[in-house]
This record gives sequence, C-alpha cells and structure tokens, in this order.
Amino acid sequence: MLLAIDIGNTSIVFGLFEKEKLLAHWRIRSEQGRTPDEYWALVNEFFRLNNIKAGSISDIIIACVVPPLVPVFEELSSKYFAAKPLFIGPGVKTGISILYKNPEEVGADRIVNAAAGYEKYGGPLIIVDFGTATTFDAVSARGEYVGGAIFPGVEISLDALFKRTSKLPRVDIIMPDRVIGRSTAESIQSGVSYGFMGMIDNIVAKMRAELGGTCRVIGTGGLLKIIADKTESIDTIDPNLTLEGLRIIHDRNRA
Repeated sequence: MLLAIDIGNTSIVFGLFEKEKLLAHWRIRSEQGRTPDEYWALVNEFFRLNNIKAGSISDIIIACVVPPLVPVFEELSSKYFAAKPLFIGPGVKTGISILYKNPEEVGADRIVNAAAGYEKYGGPLIIVDFGTATTFDAVSARGEYVGGAIFPGVEISLDALFKRTSKLPRVDIIMPDRVIGRSTAESIQSGVSYGFMGMIDNIVAKMRAELGGTCRVIGTGGLLKIIADKTESIDTIDPNLTLEGLRIIHDRNRA
C-alpha cells in the first residue's frame, strides 16, 4: 500500500491507497516541535484503530511546505516503515511544466494539486485551495503550471483581527445567513465569510479572463466546506485533490 502525506503549516493529512483507491485518510495538527517518535505514536494509533499493519506500507510519498519537518519525516519513514519516502521536489516527474520565473518557489502542494487537477479534469483549470493560505493556481490547456495568487487564509485573518484589536473577540468560522450582523461576533463572521466569497469570485473571474475565458474551477483544502460551496465561481469540490495528486505522481515515478 501507498502512504501519501501532505505536510502543511497548520495540518498534516495522511492518505492510504491500495492501487488507485483511497482506503482511508486522516488529519493531525502540524507542529515543528514534535519528534519522529511522537508523530509515529499518532500515526500508529490511527493504524491500530483501523487494523492497519505498518508492514503493509510499501511506498511513501510526501509533499512538504515546512522545511524543518523534512528530516523528521525522513527519520519516521526509515525507523518505522520499510520504505524510503519520495519527497516532491526537483527531479521528480510530475507531468506538469512550471512556467514560474523561479520554479523552485512553487510550493510542493501547489504542484501536486496542479498535477491532480490536470489529470482528472484537463485544462485550462483554476484550483482554489482553502488552507493556511488561500491559494489560486492556474493550469493551461497544455498542462502547464502558469502561476497563481496567494491570499491569507480565513483562520489567519481571524487570528490577526483578534490579536491586533483590543475589543474584538475570537469567533468561530461560520457562514451567517445575513450580511448585516446584529452582534460583534455576527459582524466579524459576516465580514470574513462574505468578504472571502467576494475575493474568491473576483480573483477567479480575472484569472479566467487571462486564461482565455473558459475553464473549470476546482475547490479543495481543509477549510473547503465553510465557503467554497457558497461561492459563484467554483464548479467542482474535490476535498482529496492533494492526496490524489500524490498518488498520481508516485505512479509516474515508479521504477
């Protein structure tokens, strides 16, 4: 079986594949201070609860945007699995040409999303990933990673508002029924939710025009369900796009 791992700034998502089938997936908090043994304890507990044997993992592929966690997961893999992990990076066959001015600046998760999106839906394509940052990635009709846009994520925005103001409270991320809030909490929820909706629709419209006018828009990421299904611009919601992309890239690099 293949263990796919998406290491982000806020969460780490694990996916377990049997050939092309995603058997299980789970999410834990991303913390740089944890040791390989501590991460193994969390992974092993999920394995135990789902009757999965570590010895059944033959391959591991990892997309990581947190450099200090690379050696942690390298040690985790070598110590507890009989598999050397494949990290998304230079030299890995992704099937995607990168047109960024400096291709090394593109996050591994964005490359993986582009590979999965083009494989599953074709191009041109826009992928909106609702994570720690809200990212927009454009893929051409020829499968080229054209570029994109990056905006602070919903949680970052709410956290900054709470920390930089004296009287505004920390609130849950909820999509209110009304734009006009009738309390401070409702007003913040409205501003964040409807503000992000407007931002997403506006950026997608402008990117769509630059790509030629017609393209599919895919929504993915950990905070997907809060806003994505309320926007006017997202055509398809694919919550496991990154995991699927890791599986696709693994298959392309299989010896």
